[in-house]
Amino acid sequence: MTAPRLQPGRGIFRRKPIDSITEDTGGGGLQKSLGLWQLTAIGVGGIIGAGIFSLAGAVANEKAGPAVLISFLIAGIASAAAAFSYAEFAGMIPKAGSAYTYGYAVLGEVVGWLIGWDLLLEYTAIVAVVAIGISGYFNELVGFLGIDLPAWMMGAPGTEDGAAPPGSYKINLFAALLCLLIAFILNQGMKSAARFETFLVYLKVGVVLLVIVVGAFHIDAGNYNPFFPYGISGAFAGAATVFFAVFGYDAMSTAAEESKDAQKHMPKAIVYSLAISMVLYVLACLVLTGMIPFQQISSESAFASAFADVGLPVLGAVIAVGAILGILTVLFTFMLGVTRVGFAMSRDGLLPQWFAKTHPVRKVPSRFTWLIGIASALIAGLLPIGEAAELTNIGILLAFVIVCAAVIVLRYKRPDLPRGFKCPGMPIVPIIGIAFSIWLVTFLDPVTWLRFAAWFAIGLVIYFAYGYRKSKLNPANAEPTEK
Repeated sequence: MTAPRLQPGRGIFRRKPIDSITEDTGGGGLQKSLGLWQLTAIGVGGIIGAGIFSLAGAVANEKAGPAVLISFLIAGIASAAAAFSYAEFAGMIPKAGSAYTYGYAVLGEVVGWLIGWDLLLEYTAIVAVVAIGISGYFNELVGFLGIDLPAWMMGAPGTEDGAAPPGSYKINLFAALLCLLIAFILNQGMKSAARFETFLVYLKVGVVLLVIVVGAFHIDAGNYNPFFPYGISGAFAGAATVFFAVFGYDAMSTAAEESKDAQKHMPKAIVYSLAISMVLYVLACLVLTGMIPFQQISSESAFASAFADVGLPVLGAVIAVGAILGILTVLFTFMLGVTRVGFAMSRDGLLPQWFAKTHPVRKVPSRFTWLIGIASALIAGLLPIGEAAELTNIGILLAFVIVCAAVIVLRYKRPDLPRGFKCPGMPIVPIIGIAFSIWLVTFLDPVTWLRFAAWFAIGLVIYFAYGYRKSKLNPANAEPTEK
Protein backbone atom coordinates (compact mmCIF):
# COMPACT_ATOMS: atom_id res chain seq x y z
CA MET A 1 0.00 0.00 0.00
CA THR A 2 1.42 3.38 -1.00
CA ALA A 3 1.96 5.81 1.88
CA PRO A 4 -0.11 9.01 1.75
CA ARG A 5 1.77 12.04 0.52
CA LEU A 6 1.54 15.70 1.23
CA GLN A 7 0.15 17.45 -1.83
CA PRO A 8 2.21 20.42 -3.02
CA GLY A 9 -0.62 22.89 -2.33
CA ARG A 10 -1.48 26.04 -4.18
CA GLY A 11 -1.44 29.75 -3.57
CA ILE A 12 -0.33 30.84 -0.13
CA PHE A 13 -0.32 27.22 1.10
CA ARG A 14 2.06 25.86 -1.53
CA ARG A 15 4.71 23.68 0.06
CA LYS A 16 8.33 22.89 -0.64
CA PRO A 17 8.44 19.19 -1.63
CA ILE A 18 10.35 17.39 1.11
CA ASP A 19 11.61 14.72 -1.28
CA SER A 20 13.38 17.34 -3.37
CA ILE A 21 14.73 19.49 -0.54
CA THR A 22 18.48 19.54 -1.02
CA GLU A 23 21.14 22.00 -0.13
CA ASP A 24 20.22 24.71 -2.56
CA THR A 25 23.36 26.66 -3.39
CA GLY A 26 21.63 29.51 -5.16
CA GLY A 27 23.34 31.96 -2.86
CA GLY A 28 26.75 30.33 -3.12
CA GLY A 29 26.34 27.65 -0.50
CA LEU A 30 27.31 27.35 3.17
CA GLN A 31 30.49 25.66 4.33
CA LYS A 32 30.18 22.31 6.10
CA SER A 33 32.49 22.68 9.08
CA LEU A 34 30.55 21.74 12.24
CA GLY A 35 30.98 18.39 13.95
CA LEU A 36 28.77 16.85 16.64
CA TRP A 37 30.45 18.45 19.64
CA GLN A 38 30.72 21.86 18.01
CA LEU A 39 26.98 21.74 17.32
CA THR A 40 26.38 20.62 20.91
CA ALA A 41 28.54 23.49 22.19
CA ILE A 42 26.49 25.98 20.16
CA GLY A 43 23.31 24.51 21.67
CA VAL A 44 24.68 24.65 25.22
CA GLY A 45 25.90 28.16 24.50
CA GLY A 46 22.37 29.23 23.63
CA ILE A 47 20.68 27.49 26.57
CA ILE A 48 22.98 28.31 29.48
CA GLY A 49 23.30 32.03 30.01
CA ALA A 50 21.58 34.56 32.20
CA GLY A 51 19.20 31.79 33.28
CA ILE A 52 21.75 30.11 35.49
CA PHE A 53 23.68 33.19 36.59
CA SER A 54 20.78 35.47 37.50
CA LEU A 55 17.32 34.14 36.61
CA ALA A 56 17.63 31.14 38.96
CA GLY A 57 18.24 33.49 41.88
CA ALA A 58 15.36 35.79 40.98
CA VAL A 59 12.87 32.91 40.72
CA ALA A 60 14.11 31.33 43.96
CA ASN A 61 13.77 34.63 45.81
CA GLU A 62 10.46 35.80 44.40
CA LYS A 63 8.42 32.81 43.22
CA ALA A 64 9.55 29.31 44.20
CA GLY A 65 12.15 29.25 46.98
CA PRO A 66 14.18 25.99 46.99
CA ALA A 67 11.53 24.56 44.64
CA VAL A 68 13.21 26.54 41.83
CA LEU A 69 14.81 23.15 41.15
CA ILE A 70 11.32 21.80 40.38
CA SER A 71 10.63 24.86 38.24
CA PHE A 72 13.60 24.03 36.04
CA LEU A 73 12.61 20.37 35.85
CA ILE A 74 9.06 21.24 34.74
CA ALA A 75 10.36 23.72 32.18
CA GLY A 76 12.95 21.19 31.02
CA ILE A 77 10.35 18.49 30.44
CA ALA A 78 8.18 20.89 28.47
CA SER A 79 11.15 22.09 26.46
CA ALA A 80 12.23 18.50 25.80
CA ALA A 81 8.82 17.83 24.20
CA ALA A 82 9.61 20.53 21.63
CA ALA A 83 13.27 19.48 21.41
CA PHE A 84 12.33 15.94 20.33
CA SER A 85 10.16 17.43 17.58
CA TYR A 86 13.02 19.64 16.42
CA ALA A 87 15.36 16.64 16.50
CA GLU A 88 13.09 14.59 14.22
CA PHE A 89 12.91 17.42 11.69
CA ALA A 90 16.64 18.17 11.92
CA GLY A 91 17.48 14.58 11.02
CA MET A 92 14.96 14.56 8.16
CA ILE A 93 15.38 18.05 6.65
CA PRO A 94 19.06 19.05 7.05
CA LYS A 95 18.49 22.56 5.78
CA ALA A 96 19.07 26.08 7.08
CA GLY A 97 16.07 27.84 8.57
CA SER A 98 14.87 25.45 11.29
CA ALA A 99 11.20 26.15 12.19
CA TYR A 100 10.77 28.35 9.10
CA THR A 101 11.84 25.55 6.77
CA TYR A 102 9.87 22.88 8.63
CA GLY A 103 6.69 24.97 8.58
CA TYR A 104 7.18 25.82 4.90
CA ALA A 105 7.60 22.16 3.92
CA VAL A 106 4.67 20.78 5.95
CA LEU A 107 2.08 23.52 6.55
CA GLY A 108 2.58 25.84 3.59
CA GLU A 109 4.36 28.96 2.42
CA VAL A 110 2.36 31.53 4.36
CA VAL A 111 2.89 29.58 7.60
CA GLY A 112 6.60 29.32 6.87
CA TRP A 113 6.75 33.03 6.09
CA LEU A 114 4.97 34.02 9.31
CA ILE A 115 7.18 31.86 11.52
CA GLY A 116 10.30 33.06 9.71
CA TRP A 117 9.21 36.70 9.96
CA ASP A 118 8.45 36.11 13.62
CA LEU A 119 11.88 34.58 14.33
CA LEU A 120 13.66 37.47 12.63
CA LEU A 121 12.26 39.78 15.31
CA GLU A 122 12.49 37.38 18.25
CA TYR A 123 16.08 36.28 17.73
CA THR A 124 17.29 39.80 16.95
CA ALA A 125 15.61 41.08 20.11
CA ILE A 126 17.18 38.30 22.18
CA VAL A 127 20.61 39.32 20.89
CA ALA A 128 19.91 42.92 21.91
CA VAL A 129 18.52 41.99 25.35
CA VAL A 130 21.54 39.82 26.19
CA ALA A 131 23.90 42.56 25.00
CA ILE A 132 22.14 45.08 27.26
CA GLY A 133 22.41 42.65 30.17
CA ILE A 134 26.14 42.18 29.63
CA SER A 135 26.62 45.95 29.40
CA GLY A 136 25.08 46.23 32.87
CA TYR A 137 27.81 43.96 34.26
CA PHE A 138 30.37 45.98 32.30
CA ASN A 139 29.17 49.26 33.81
CA GLU A 140 29.42 47.79 37.31
CA LEU A 141 32.90 46.46 36.58
CA VAL A 142 34.28 49.78 35.34
CA GLY A 143 32.69 51.50 38.33
CA PHE A 144 34.36 49.01 40.68
CA LEU A 145 37.70 49.73 39.00
CA GLY A 146 37.17 53.45 39.57
CA ILE A 147 36.93 54.30 35.89
CA ASP A 148 34.61 57.20 35.09
CA LEU A 149 33.06 56.82 31.65
CA PRO A 150 30.95 59.58 30.07
CA ALA A 151 27.31 59.27 31.14
CA TRP A 152 26.07 59.56 27.54
CA MET A 153 27.58 56.17 26.57
CA MET A 154 26.45 54.06 29.53
CA GLY A 155 22.75 53.55 28.90
CA ALA A 156 19.85 53.95 26.51
CA PRO A 157 17.73 57.11 26.51
CA GLY A 158 15.48 57.18 29.56
CA THR A 159 17.60 54.89 31.72
CA GLU A 160 19.23 55.87 34.99
CA ASP A 161 22.57 54.41 33.94
CA GLY A 162 22.43 56.67 30.94
CA ALA A 163 21.67 59.78 32.99
CA ALA A 164 23.21 62.82 31.37
CA PRO A 165 22.61 66.56 31.24
CA PRO A 166 19.22 67.52 29.76
CA GLY A 167 19.21 67.65 25.98
CA SER A 168 22.32 65.50 25.63
CA TYR A 169 22.38 62.34 23.52
CA LYS A 170 22.47 58.94 25.24
CA ILE A 171 23.25 55.48 23.96
CA ASN A 172 24.23 52.12 25.42
CA LEU A 173 27.47 52.13 23.46
CA PHE A 174 28.99 48.96 24.91
CA ALA A 175 25.87 46.91 24.11
CA ALA A 176 25.76 48.24 20.56
CA LEU A 177 29.44 47.53 19.95
CA LEU A 178 29.02 44.03 21.37
CA CYS A 179 26.36 43.22 18.76
CA LEU A 180 28.64 44.46 16.00
CA LEU A 181 31.54 42.42 17.42
CA ILE A 182 29.53 39.19 17.27
CA ALA A 183 28.49 40.01 13.69
CA PHE A 184 32.17 40.51 12.83
CA ILE A 185 33.12 37.15 14.41
CA LEU A 186 30.36 35.31 12.53
CA ASN A 187 31.58 36.86 9.30
CA GLN A 188 35.04 35.35 9.73
CA GLY A 189 33.69 31.97 8.65
CA MET A 190 31.83 29.27 10.56
CA LYS A 191 34.94 27.27 11.36
CA SER A 192 36.67 30.19 13.09
CA ALA A 193 33.46 31.41 14.72
CA ALA A 194 32.68 27.94 16.08
CA ARG A 195 36.12 27.75 17.70
CA PHE A 196 35.44 31.02 19.49
CA GLU A 197 32.03 29.80 20.63
CA THR A 198 33.34 26.41 21.76
CA PHE A 199 36.10 28.04 23.83
CA LEU A 200 33.61 30.28 25.63
CA VAL A 201 31.23 27.36 26.22
CA TYR A 202 34.02 25.33 27.83
CA LEU A 203 34.83 28.35 29.99
CA LYS A 204 31.21 28.77 30.98
CA VAL A 205 30.69 25.11 31.82
CA GLY A 206 33.92 25.23 33.83
CA VAL A 207 32.58 28.16 35.87
CA VAL A 208 29.28 26.34 36.51
CA LEU A 209 31.12 23.19 37.60
CA LEU A 210 33.28 25.33 39.90
CA VAL A 211 30.11 26.73 41.44
CA ILE A 212 28.65 23.27 41.94
CA VAL A 213 31.76 21.61 43.38
CA VAL A 214 32.83 24.40 45.74
CA GLY A 215 29.28 25.32 46.70
CA ALA A 216 28.48 21.72 47.65
CA PHE A 217 30.82 22.07 50.64
CA HIS A 218 28.77 25.00 51.95
CA ILE A 219 25.29 23.49 51.76
CA ASP A 220 23.14 23.70 54.88
CA ALA A 221 20.25 21.23 54.57
CA GLY A 222 18.15 23.49 56.80
CA ASN A 223 17.94 26.01 53.96
CA TYR A 224 15.76 23.56 52.02
CA ASN A 225 12.99 23.81 54.60
CA PRO A 226 10.35 24.81 53.66
CA PHE A 227 10.93 23.45 50.17
CA PHE A 228 7.70 24.98 48.78
CA PRO A 229 7.48 28.34 50.62
CA TYR A 230 5.19 29.73 47.91
CA GLY A 231 3.25 26.48 47.46
CA ILE A 232 3.34 24.13 44.49
CA SER A 233 1.77 26.89 42.40
CA GLY A 234 4.94 28.90 43.01
CA ALA A 235 7.02 26.16 41.38
CA PHE A 236 4.75 26.22 38.32
CA ALA A 237 4.84 30.02 38.15
CA GLY A 238 8.62 29.74 38.33
CA ALA A 239 8.55 27.22 35.48
CA ALA A 240 6.76 29.76 33.28
CA THR A 241 9.57 32.22 33.97
CA VAL A 242 12.57 29.92 33.58
CA PHE A 243 11.17 28.24 30.46
CA PHE A 244 12.83 31.01 28.48
CA ALA A 245 16.17 29.86 29.87
CA VAL A 246 15.86 26.29 28.57
CA PHE A 247 15.70 26.80 24.83
CA GLY A 248 18.51 27.64 22.44
CA TYR A 249 18.70 24.35 20.59
CA ASP A 250 16.12 25.80 18.20
CA ALA A 251 18.57 28.52 17.13
CA MET A 252 21.34 25.95 16.84
CA SER A 253 19.21 23.83 14.50
CA THR A 254 19.24 26.67 11.94
CA ALA A 255 22.88 25.74 11.20
CA ALA A 256 21.96 22.33 9.76
CA GLU A 257 23.55 23.01 6.38
CA GLU A 258 26.87 23.81 8.05
CA SER A 259 27.03 20.43 9.77
CA LYS A 260 29.36 17.80 8.35
CA ASP A 261 26.68 15.13 8.80
CA ALA A 262 23.44 16.94 9.67
CA GLN A 263 21.10 13.95 9.48
CA LYS A 264 23.17 12.06 12.02
CA HIS A 265 24.58 14.85 14.19
CA MET A 266 21.80 17.44 14.47
CA PRO A 267 19.30 15.26 16.39
CA LYS A 268 22.03 14.14 18.79
CA ALA A 269 23.30 17.69 19.29
CA ILE A 270 19.78 18.94 20.13
CA VAL A 271 19.18 16.21 22.70
CA TYR A 272 22.71 16.35 24.14
CA SER A 273 22.72 20.13 24.54
CA LEU A 274 19.40 20.16 26.40
CA ALA A 275 20.38 17.19 28.59
CA ILE A 276 23.76 18.70 29.55
CA SER A 277 22.19 22.07 30.29
CA MET A 278 19.40 20.60 32.42
CA VAL A 279 21.83 18.60 34.56
CA LEU A 280 23.88 21.74 35.19
CA TYR A 281 20.77 23.84 35.90
CA VAL A 282 19.40 21.37 38.47
CA LEU A 283 22.72 20.89 40.28
CA ALA A 284 23.38 24.63 40.35
CA CYS A 285 19.91 25.34 41.78
CA LEU A 286 20.43 22.65 44.42
CA VAL A 287 23.69 24.27 45.50
CA LEU A 288 22.41 27.85 45.37
CA THR A 289 19.35 27.27 47.56
CA GLY A 290 21.37 25.11 49.92
CA MET A 291 24.12 27.67 50.51
CA ILE A 292 21.95 30.51 51.83
CA PRO A 293 18.24 30.99 52.70
CA PHE A 294 16.21 31.73 49.60
CA GLN A 295 15.12 35.10 51.04
CA GLN A 296 18.76 36.24 50.93
CA ILE A 297 19.49 35.18 47.36
CA SER A 298 20.27 38.12 45.10
CA SER A 299 17.97 38.49 42.12
CA GLU A 300 20.74 39.96 39.97
CA SER A 301 24.01 38.24 40.88
CA ALA A 302 22.86 35.13 42.72
CA PHE A 303 26.02 33.02 42.82
CA ALA A 304 28.49 35.86 43.19
CA SER A 305 26.63 37.22 46.21
CA ALA A 306 26.04 33.72 47.65
CA PHE A 307 29.76 32.98 47.71
CA ALA A 308 30.44 36.38 49.21
CA ASP A 309 27.93 35.56 51.99
CA VAL A 310 29.76 32.34 52.88
CA GLY A 311 33.13 34.09 53.04
CA LEU A 312 34.41 33.53 49.50
CA PRO A 313 34.17 36.98 47.88
CA VAL A 314 37.14 36.40 45.56
CA LEU A 315 35.48 33.31 44.11
CA GLY A 316 32.33 35.35 43.73
CA ALA A 317 34.24 37.90 41.64
CA VAL A 318 35.69 35.12 39.47
CA ILE A 319 32.19 33.77 38.90
CA ALA A 320 30.93 37.24 37.93
CA VAL A 321 33.65 37.62 35.27
CA GLY A 322 33.03 34.08 34.03
CA ALA A 323 29.32 34.82 33.80
CA ILE A 324 29.94 37.85 31.59
CA LEU A 325 32.13 35.87 29.20
CA GLY A 326 29.79 32.88 29.29
CA ILE A 327 26.70 34.88 28.42
CA LEU A 328 28.45 35.99 25.23
CA THR A 329 27.72 32.52 23.85
CA VAL A 330 23.99 33.30 23.92
CA LEU A 331 24.63 36.30 21.69
CA PHE A 332 26.56 34.09 19.28
CA THR A 333 23.95 31.32 19.10
CA PHE A 334 20.95 33.56 18.49
CA MET A 335 22.68 35.83 16.00
CA LEU A 336 23.76 32.69 14.16
CA GLY A 337 20.13 31.54 14.25
CA VAL A 338 18.56 34.72 12.92
CA THR A 339 21.09 35.11 10.11
CA ARG A 340 20.45 31.55 8.91
CA VAL A 341 16.67 32.01 9.01
CA GLY A 342 17.00 35.20 6.98
CA PHE A 343 19.41 33.51 4.57
CA ALA A 344 16.94 30.66 3.98
CA MET A 345 14.02 33.06 3.42
CA SER A 346 16.06 35.11 0.96
CA ARG A 347 17.23 32.02 -0.92
CA ASP A 348 13.61 30.93 -1.28
CA GLY A 349 12.73 34.30 -2.79
CA LEU A 350 10.51 35.49 0.08
CA LEU A 351 13.05 38.21 0.89
CA PRO A 352 15.41 39.85 -1.63
CA GLN A 353 17.82 37.22 -2.91
CA TRP A 354 20.61 39.79 -2.64
CA PHE A 355 20.79 38.83 1.04
CA ALA A 356 21.29 35.15 0.18
CA LYS A 357 24.66 35.75 -1.46
CA THR A 358 27.43 34.19 0.58
CA HIS A 359 31.02 35.35 0.93
CA PRO A 360 33.05 33.75 -1.89
CA VAL A 361 35.75 32.51 0.47
CA ARG A 362 34.25 32.24 3.96
CA LYS A 363 30.92 30.84 2.74
CA VAL A 364 28.76 32.75 5.22
CA PRO A 365 25.77 35.04 4.52
CA SER A 366 27.79 38.21 5.17
CA ARG A 367 25.16 40.67 3.97
CA PHE A 368 22.39 39.41 6.20
CA THR A 369 24.79 39.00 9.13
CA TRP A 370 25.78 42.66 8.98
CA LEU A 371 22.13 43.66 8.59
CA ILE A 372 21.25 41.83 11.81
CA GLY A 373 24.36 43.10 13.55
CA ILE A 374 23.37 46.70 12.82
CA ALA A 375 19.67 46.14 13.68
CA SER A 376 20.46 44.48 17.02
CA ALA A 377 23.03 47.20 17.79
CA LEU A 378 20.39 49.90 17.27
CA ILE A 379 17.90 48.08 19.54
CA ALA A 380 20.54 47.45 22.21
CA GLY A 381 21.88 50.99 22.06
CA LEU A 382 18.61 52.89 22.04
CA LEU A 383 16.03 50.82 23.98
CA PRO A 384 15.94 50.06 27.73
CA ILE A 385 16.20 46.34 28.50
CA GLY A 386 12.55 46.10 29.59
CA GLU A 387 11.21 47.36 26.26
CA ALA A 388 13.63 45.20 24.27
CA ALA A 389 12.71 42.10 26.29
CA GLU A 390 9.02 42.56 25.45
CA LEU A 391 9.88 41.83 21.82
CA THR A 392 10.92 38.28 22.71
CA ASN A 393 9.21 35.16 24.12
CA ILE A 394 5.87 35.05 22.29
CA GLY A 395 7.46 34.24 18.95
CA ILE A 396 9.57 31.42 20.36
CA LEU A 397 6.45 29.80 21.79
CA LEU A 398 4.70 30.13 18.44
CA ALA A 399 7.66 28.42 16.75
CA PHE A 400 7.41 25.55 19.23
CA VAL A 401 3.69 25.15 18.51
CA ILE A 402 4.29 25.10 14.74
CA VAL A 403 7.13 22.57 14.91
CA CYS A 404 5.30 20.24 17.32
CA ALA A 405 2.16 20.37 15.17
CA ALA A 406 4.10 19.86 11.94
CA VAL A 407 5.93 16.80 13.24
CA ILE A 408 2.57 15.15 14.03
CA VAL A 409 1.17 15.99 10.59
CA LEU A 410 4.23 14.72 8.78
CA ARG A 411 4.48 11.50 10.81
CA TYR A 412 1.00 10.47 9.69
CA LYS A 413 1.06 11.96 6.19
CA ARG A 414 4.52 10.75 5.24
CA PRO A 415 5.50 7.77 7.40
CA ASP A 416 7.68 6.58 4.50
CA LEU A 417 10.23 9.39 4.83
CA PRO A 418 13.61 8.30 6.22
CA ARG A 419 14.10 9.67 9.73
CA GLY A 420 17.45 9.67 11.49
CA PHE A 421 15.61 10.28 14.76
CA LYS A 422 11.98 9.73 15.73
CA CYS A 423 10.22 11.80 18.35
CA PRO A 424 9.19 9.31 21.07
CA GLY A 425 5.66 9.00 22.41
CA MET A 426 3.96 10.19 19.24
CA PRO A 427 1.63 12.09 19.35
CA ILE A 428 1.58 12.64 23.13
CA VAL A 429 5.03 14.24 23.44
CA PRO A 430 4.47 16.88 20.72
CA ILE A 431 1.00 17.61 22.13
CA ILE A 432 2.63 18.26 25.53
CA GLY A 433 4.95 20.73 23.80
CA ILE A 434 1.99 22.46 22.15
CA ALA A 435 -0.09 22.58 25.34
CA PHE A 436 2.74 23.92 27.50
CA SER A 437 3.64 26.62 24.94
CA ILE A 438 0.00 27.77 24.71
CA TRP A 439 -0.25 27.79 28.52
CA LEU A 440 2.86 29.97 28.79
CA VAL A 441 1.44 32.42 26.26
CA THR A 442 -1.33 33.24 28.76
CA PHE A 443 1.29 34.72 31.09
CA LEU A 444 2.34 37.36 28.56
CA ASP A 445 1.34 41.01 28.85
CA PRO A 446 -1.48 42.26 26.54
CA VAL A 447 0.88 44.93 25.22
CA THR A 448 3.17 42.16 24.02
CA TRP A 449 0.27 40.70 22.05
CA LEU A 450 -0.47 44.07 20.44
CA ARG A 451 3.14 44.57 19.37
CA PHE A 452 3.28 41.01 18.10
CA ALA A 453 0.08 41.51 16.07
CA ALA A 454 1.49 44.71 14.59
CA TRP A 455 4.68 42.91 13.54
CA PHE A 456 2.61 40.11 11.98
CA ALA A 457 0.48 42.65 10.09
CA ILE A 458 3.60 44.27 8.67
CA GLY A 459 4.87 40.83 7.71
CA LEU A 460 1.69 39.95 5.84
CA VAL A 461 1.83 43.20 3.88
CA ILE A 462 5.43 42.43 2.85
CA TYR A 463 4.55 38.84 1.98
CA PHE A 464 1.65 39.73 -0.32
CA ALA A 465 3.42 42.74 -1.81
CA TYR A 466 6.75 40.98 -2.40
CA GLY A 467 7.26 37.44 -1.12
CA TYR A 468 4.24 35.81 -2.74
CA ARG A 469 5.20 37.14 -6.18
CA LYS A 470 8.96 36.57 -5.88
CA SER A 471 8.77 33.13 -4.26
CA LYS A 472 10.62 30.42 -6.16
CA LEU A 473 7.49 28.30 -5.84
CA ASN A 474 5.48 30.84 -7.81
CA PRO A 475 4.89 29.22 -11.23
CA ALA A 476 5.65 32.56 -12.89
CA ASN A 477 9.23 32.35 -11.52
CA ALA A 478 9.84 28.75 -12.60
CA GLU A 479 12.98 28.25 -14.65
CA PRO A 480 12.24 27.13 -18.20
CA THR A 481 13.03 23.50 -18.94
CA GLU A 482 15.03 22.46 -21.94
CA LYS A 483 13.18 20.53 -24.60
